Order: sequence, then C-alpha cells, then structure tokens
Amino acid sequence: MAPSTKARQAQRAARAGASTKRTVKVRTSVNFHRPKTLSQPRNPKFVRRAVKRDSPLDAYSVIRFPLTSESAMKKIEDNNTLVFIVDKRADKAGIKAAVKTLYDIEVAKINTLVRPDGQKKAYIRLTPDHDALEVANKIGII
Repeated sequence: MAPSTKARQAQRAARAGASTKRTVKVRTSVNFHRPKTLSQPRNPKFVRRAVKRDSPLDAYSVIRFPLTSESAMKKIEDNNTLVFIVDKRADKAGIKAAVKTLYDIEVAKINTLVRPDGQKKAYIRLTPDHDALEVANKIGII
C-alpha cells in the first residue's frame, strides 16, 4: 500500500518543522528590562478586618495635659501663649482642631518641639481677642 499524497506532505512538513526561517530580535540596549505583564486589581474574597479602625487621635488623646512650669506661666502672661504636652503623633493641624473643640478658643499659631524625654510640647499662641490668662483660669492651670 502506497501512502497517500496527503500523508507524504504531512511527513515532509513534520520533518522540516513548522517554520524553517528563524528571525533574531535586534537588541539596541545592553540592559535587559523585564517586560510589563498584566497586573490585576485586588479582588478579595472576604474582608480581612471586620471593623475599620477609628483614628486613635481624637481631641482628648491629642492634648495630654497643660504645663505649669514657671516658664510656661511667663508665656501665658507675656506672650498670650498656652503650653501643653501633646501626643507625639499629633500634627499642628490636629492640635489646633483639638484646642478649638476642647476650649472653644481661636489659635493664631502653634510651635511644637520634641523634648529630650520623648514628649512633644506645643506652644499654642492665641488670637488677640482671646486672653490666655482667662483660658488658663478656666482650665484650672492657675
């Protein structure tokens, strides 16, 4: 039995391979950059945390306590400035908002520093229409 012509053609094609001519990619750079592949967005099957965590820095945890040292008293009398120890993670905007909510006073400026013992101190300068002495009396510093 002679093999059919179709089978003979298939045999020749199998021997020769699918494509006989190979092209070489010309590289223009000596550095290899891994090609960008498809990055899928996250699609979780379930939430990892049942309840979202609230920000731990509310007004009551931002301001820890007022300072009552001699230099702080001098600032109250001379510069219309209150001095507080605040949470180390609090920023100036958070301190300003906390003072406004707790004591109902307008803040002109806030300077902060971190003391050598690791606590953050905030110098809170009040606007001219608020008196630091009155606020200190209301808080109970003086």
